[in-house]
Amino acid sequence: MGCCGSSERTKREWRPLEERSCTDLPWFLLFTLFCVGMGSICGFTIVTGGAARLIFGYDSYGNTCGQRNEQMEGIRLSGLDHTDRKFVFFLDPCNIDIVQRKIRSIALCVALCPSQELKTYHDVQSFAMVNGSELCSYELAPHKYPGLPERFSKCPKLPVPPSKPLPIFNRCTPLDVSCYTKFAEAVLTFVGDDSFPHRMIAGVAASKEVIIGLCVLALVLSLILMLVIRFISAVLVWILTFLLVLGSLAGTSILWWLYIDHRLNGNSTTIKQMNEEEVESNKESSQTLLVYAAAATIFTIILLLLMLFMRKRVALTITLFHVAGKVFVHLPLLVLQPFLTFLVLLIFWIYWILVLLFLGTTGEPVQNPDTGITEFRLIGPLQYLTWFHAVGLIWITEFILACQHMTVAGAVVTYYFTRDKNRLPVTPIFSSILRLMRYHLGTVAKGSFIITVVKIPRLILMHIHNQLRGKENACARCLLKACICCLWCLEKCLNYLNQNAYAATAINSTGFCSSARDAFVILVENALRVATINAIGDFVLFLGKILIVTSTAFAGVLLLNYQRDYAEWLLPLVIVCLFSFLVAHCFLSVFEIVVDVLFLCFAIDTKYNDGSPEKEFFMDKALMEFVQSSRRLERAVERGRSRVKETGSEVAEMKSMAPGTSSA
Repeated sequence: MGCCGSSERTKREWRPLEERSCTDLPWFLLFTLFCVGMGSICGFTIVTGGAARLIFGYDSYGNTCGQRNEQMEGIRLSGLDHTDRKFVFFLDPCNIDIVQRKIRSIALCVALCPSQELKTYHDVQSFAMVNGSELCSYELAPHKYPGLPERFSKCPKLPVPPSKPLPIFNRCTPLDVSCYTKFAEAVLTFVGDDSFPHRMIAGVAASKEVIIGLCVLALVLSLILMLVIRFISAVLVWILTFLLVLGSLAGTSILWWLYIDHRLNGNSTTIKQMNEEEVESNKESSQTLLVYAAAATIFTIILLLLMLFMRKRVALTITLFHVAGKVFVHLPLLVLQPFLTFLVLLIFWIYWILVLLFLGTTGEPVQNPDTGITEFRLIGPLQYLTWFHAVGLIWITEFILACQHMTVAGAVVTYYFTRDKNRLPVTPIFSSILRLMRYHLGTVAKGSFIITVVKIPRLILMHIHNQLRGKENACARCLLKACICCLWCLEKCLNYLNQNAYAATAINSTGFCSSARDAFVILVENALRVATINAIGDFVLFLGKILIVTSTAFAGVLLLNYQRDYAEWLLPLVIVCLFSFLVAHCFLSVFEIVVDVLFLCFAIDTKYNDGSPEKEFFMDKALMEFVQSSRRLERAVERGRSRVKETGSEVAEMKSMAPGTSSA
């Protein structure tokens, strides 16, 4: 299970799609046990009644509504039969502190929610006598409600607003939403019908069809961009290169102009009019501008040299984008991967939130001595169930994302290492999913666990930083931010290495550590290519995301133009832009995975094959043309060097012969 590997390391022989076997089986068993533990937490909440309390509701004495309850030791009015009382009713429904997650009002189980306003205690009495739904505490007799002194603390606050039960959770909810103005004021303040927030929300309600249409447009644009980006990638890359060089030259020229202008204006006449402090400040400004100009000049020279020597690697990036576009043409089901991943994540997140809510109503009953309200808390070792559940959120989420990476990698590997692209398997995506589920779930579990181990400390440090905001000194704040930044960088590096390890596993069916080591060696051997592809490729994909967002926003402006109140544009456009960026990110992230896997396959192909009949290339024709042009360029360079050497040797030979001729 460790990453050290065996003591005797044999030379890796890459055999794509051959000798498939199970990888990292202990980690699969460990992940299975962890998932069983996650399911056991859900089962524990169901068995102990936490799930029933959340769904059916419970009163302030620990009784679950709609069922017969058992007596709880030390809890007054517990153990009641609420078979006929299926709804939760709050005596003061407007006294619920949602921010602090504490219920300040006493809750009772009732048979019926009051559908009409009850203004007096006689109305409360009549409602109880007619409908059999007692709205005061259980120990009070309904026919004595109006004259009891306890009615002010144990009966509902007058007037009782009309309410109706929620469809699933059986809570009596007031029909008048103004009851919750105190909570709404924490988010938005509605001054009147003409208030700015109200108009924005009204704009969303009036433009819901436009918003849905624009979201569909963003989805369509993302699909189209994935197919056509191979045709526009060359233009984008060279435009980016031109703008980068032009910007660096312009910035350097401006800095030198500022420095020269500052020196010329600081003539002797002006200096004589300055005092010593101003003269010293003027010299420091000149020196600072000189340093900036010199640094910009060095940066520009380095940039120009990099562009000169890395132009072939830029051409490789363009070629990989072109081939990635072909992959989506041959494997169209790849575009469904974001939908499938999002669906699985959504189902898991809903399950996780429900179990978390179940845990909030599970445990030992504890009665608050001040309010008399009974709450359920996990005590002793059981309180660590919440932490276990939180770790499960991170690990399983990373596991699902890693499964997407492995699935895409397996399909791309199948495409790359099939020489005749017309003879691809019928469903390479489904074949990749089946290989993942049959052989490589342990590898995915191990890789996602490593990301989890790095992510958890970073999240803890972020929580500590937020809790200590304004309380810690500058040194502690700087140290915390530095640690968070380092862990974030480590997480990004490990994520990139994991993706390549999954691709290596898809190729050679090796365990996570062996695959990560082999992929790391390949990446180090092609470090400059990796840097070029990541820098230029990421920027091109970022431009693609911006293109989709701006196009969707522009279409939104045109469609919303009929609304003359421009304040109503804001929230719909923000929603559309956020959704379009999310959709573009999901789809272009899959495109980025395809490019990375193609590059790893290309690096392996060129390392172990030379194009001869004995070792033919697996690569696409476009990549083959790139290799051939690179080899022609290398041969031309070698011929030039050999000619220079021959000329140099002839000159040296003539010089050596010159003395002998003169002596003769």
